[in-house]
Formats: sequence, structure tokens, C-alpha cells
Amino acid sequence: MNIMDKSLLENPRQSAAREGARRAPSASNSITIRVRIENKIGMIGDVLSAIGRAGGDVGAIDIAQVSGTHVIRDITVDASSVEHGEQIVDFVGELPGVEIVHVSDRTFLLHLGGKIKIENKTQLKTRADLSMAYTPGVARVCMAIHDDPEKAYKLTIKKNTVAVVSDGTAVLGLGDIGPKAAMPVMEGKAMLFKEFAGIDAWPICLDTKDPDQIVQAVKALAPGFGGVNLEDISAPRCFEIEDRLKQALDIPVFHDDQHGTAIVVLAALINALKIVNKKPEDLKVVFNGVGAAGVACSKILLRAGARNIIGCDREGAIYRGRAANMNQMKNWYAENTNPENEQGTVHDCLRNADVFIGLSAPGAINVADLKQMARDPIVFALANPTPEIMPEEAAAHVRVMATGRSDYPNQINNVLAFPGIFRGALDCRAREINEEMKLAAAEAIAGIITPEELHPDYIIPSVFNREVGRKVAEAVIKAALETGVAGRERLAAGRDHSTG
Repeated sequence: MNIMDKSLLENPRQSAAREGARRAPSASNSITIRVRIENKIGMIGDVLSAIGRAGGDVGAIDIAQVSGTHVIRDITVDASSVEHGEQIVDFVGELPGVEIVHVSDRTFLLHLGGKIKIENKTQLKTRADLSMAYTPGVARVCMAIHDDPEKAYKLTIKKNTVAVVSDGTAVLGLGDIGPKAAMPVMEGKAMLFKEFAGIDAWPICLDTKDPDQIVQAVKALAPGFGGVNLEDISAPRCFEIEDRLKQALDIPVFHDDQHGTAIVVLAALINALKIVNKKPEDLKVVFNGVGAAGVACSKILLRAGARNIIGCDREGAIYRGRAANMNQMKNWYAENTNPENEQGTVHDCLRNADVFIGLSAPGAINVADLKQMARDPIVFALANPTPEIMPEEAAAHVRVMATGRSDYPNQINNVLAFPGIFRGALDCRAREINEEMKLAAAEAIAGIITPEELHPDYIIPSVFNREVGRKVAEAVIKAALETGVAGRERLAAGRDHSTG
């Protein structure tokens, strides 16, 4: 037994490290360890062995400095959590002849100074350039817009700009963390808009939870944007805010936590039903979690033909006549779902269910629940980062499984929807994003996967499939034209998919 074997066996942190290693390491917990190693044969092998034994996944290995006696190396390692990363560093630091110089968290490095910036589209090199871009030449352009406000779409960035608006009250997995702490998420959203649809989006985090103030702020900001993406605003306020803004503004307003999730869930379900040979109207669908996403998913499934949907929250099933823990949206839910007025817990409701869709919390259901579901059950366990039931537990008992995670098959990810939806809405200058446009987007996403490709582990395309955004935009434009909300008829053939 070598020294490393012995130290691992005797180290009281070993069990914790092994537990961390059982969860898949990922780039979201990636670190770079700068180590000073004695310049001897086999030393780097000992370091890499220590990382492997601790459950780390080694990426790049770079030499930073070499001397006669020592080598300084930067080793990039994926861990499964912050704690797991610390344990890996501790194990490496205990090796004889190895000194930890520095440890960098690569996720924090990526966020230094923010993740987005503004760049000029034209250069300013001469006085002539300046006189056209700014004063005095800009005055003529301003007056042209003053005389015809529609020219703002041609002569400013409005045609290709989306405001990503949040109050930071419902950030995924974190909850109410406030507007400043929500900024990294909104910056990330802006990155996705740019990367997948060529749209210039900007994070706007508002320091208020008052719906009146949020509505007023967005209305005041709207002239500079072609669309508004509401993000991470807690329910039930998010419903009111979106409805009021849709009525007040002549540009698309889209609450992605509701509708983006719903569109991708429907797309995945369309393909999952092909595998199990079932129809929407014949399904019993049970939701766990009836917040913004749960309500929107239920609504879009109803529009797609589902008839028997039961939503559950902490109090159990929502049914007509329930009094506990209700609000205006849950009252609507009670009146429009659960036709047989089932009561009880989510475990009770899952009896003979065809589909489970979780938008709630880790461990909400178990294997016993899956065993009482109908033939060929479909399970979308979408709580993030830990699903309602882990795929490893569910595998033997379900026909199709999806999660919100990227390290398992069938990731339900909103990025499949919102970039293409806004691309299409902006290109045809739609006044709104209506239900027909959402259904068209879901069908377009599902249609990316051909019948030959369709498989229980492949019901939804990859977020990096560049066809998705284009196909969704085309479908959205077509639906906008057919429903009369598009402002540019010449885009009927999809000839002008501008990226700004």
C-alpha cells in the first residue's frame, strides 16, 4: 500500500468525499488548483491519483513554471459540490512533496466584472463619424422618429432588444434573494438570448416587490425595447404583473418561468406520447407544484387536449371546494382541472396516473408511487438541482424520464424556447405572444427529433442544436401571421430572420 492509499483509508473525510463522488462532478463546481510539486518522476501521477480517488474529474493540466527542484502546475478539476472541491484540495495538499499554492473557483472567475457588455456597431474614428453618430446629425434622426414613432424599429436598437426584468423574489433554487443577487442570473439570460437568437438583451433588476411599481417601471422603460421577458418573479404576483403589462404595452411580454417551461414540457410530452402510444385526451396527468410554472404547464396541456389534470401542492390535491392555502390562481385551477374532484396527497393522486410532472422539491415522490401508476408511466421530475425522484431510482419503473438537469438524458430547459420565440416575435413585430404562438413553438421543438431518432432517452433536442431557434422562430412567425398579431406581413415566407 502506498502513502496515498493509507492516507485515504485513515482520513476521516474519506466517506464525505466518496459521497460527493457518487454525485456526478460538473463544470458548475469546477476549480483550478495551482500546485507546487517536487520535480521527480511519478509525482504528477500521485497528484492525479489523489484527485481521482477523491472523486474529482480532471480536465486541463498546464505547466505554469519549472525550476530545477519544483514544477508549478495548474490542474482543472470538476467536483460535485463546493464541499467536495474543498475535500479534493485537502487530499492533494496532504501528499508529500506537494504544496497548494492557490485554488480558483472557475465559476466565480467567469462572472468577474459581469458576463455581458455593449459594443459599438460602427467605429468612431473621425469628426465626421462623430457628427453623424451624435450631434449634430443625430437630431435629424430623432425628428424622423418624432414624426413617425414606428421608425424607432428601423433607426434604433428597439427592433432587436429585450428587457430581462426581475425583482429577484423567485430565483431558481434560491428563492427571494433580492435584485442585486439576481443580477448574475439575469446576465446569464441575456447571454442566452445573444448566443441562441442574436438578440441584444439587458438585465433590469428592480428594487421593489410592489406589483404597481413593477408595472409602472416596465411601462416607463418599454420605449427602448422590442420585448419584455419577465423572470423570477414570485407567484401569484407574477400572474397579475404579466397580465397588466400585456394589456398596457404594444410589445410582447413573456414570463419565461411560466410559458417557457410550459412550451418545453409540452414539446417533450408530445414526443413521449409517441413512444407510449397514448393520446393527450386519454391521460391522467398529476402535477406536484402549482406555482407559476405548474399553472402555465397545466394550461398549455389543456389547450393541447388533456382533460384529466390534477395539481397538488403542500396541502395535497387542488379540488373544487378546497379552502386551505388557496389564492385567485388556485381558485381558477380548482374550477378548470381535476374533473373527478380527487382529494388526498400527491401519492394518492398518482394511482393509475399516466404522467407525473414535478415542479416542486427533491424527494417529493418515491418508487412506491411509480409502481401504482398506469402502464408505461412518463415522469418529468423537474425540480432543480435535485429532482422529485432521481433517474437512477426511477429507471426500472418508468418508460420515459426527464429532468431539468444537463447530466441526464431529456433535459427540460427553457433555452429551447425563449430565444426562438422572441426571435420570431421581434422579426414579425408581433404585438404579443399568444397561445397559438406558444403551441406552435412546442410543436416545432418536438419536430426537431425525427421518427428515426425518437427514443425514450431522446424526446427533446439538445440546447446546443442550432436548428431549434430557427425552427421555433419560423413557427412563431407563421402563427403570429395567422392570428393577426404580426405587424410585418412581408415575413410570411420567413425571408427576414434578422439577428440585429
